[in-house]
Amino acid sequence: MTTFEKAKVINLENAVEYAEGGVVSKQVTKNKAGNITIFSFDKDQGLTEHSANYDALLQVIDGKAEICIDANSYLLNKGNCIILPANHPHSVKAVERFKMLLTMIKGEE
Repeated sequence: MTTFEKAKVINLENAVEYAEGGVVSKQVTKNKAGNITIFSFDKDQGLTEHSANYDALLQVIDGKAEICIDANSYLLNKGNCIILPANHPHSVKAVERFKMLLTMIKGEE
């Protein structure tokens, strides 16, 4: 997967387009410590419940989303963020079209 060019200004809100009825993702950068990916979700689209072996920071950069962690629901708007804890089930659903930046950090605390 191609990542964004380094040492270049990136407008995150415009870095990925919306797709009618779909989800789009673009990897911003990746290395052995983790990766950063930007996503766009059309309304009612999402990611089904899953878990990861490491923490992730989810930042909403446009729109509104419902994030569920361990069956607890959180409504996030543009500018909000939440930490998805390692090994805890979570899901994402677009309440309205939304974009997020996901920063995954591998390794131990």
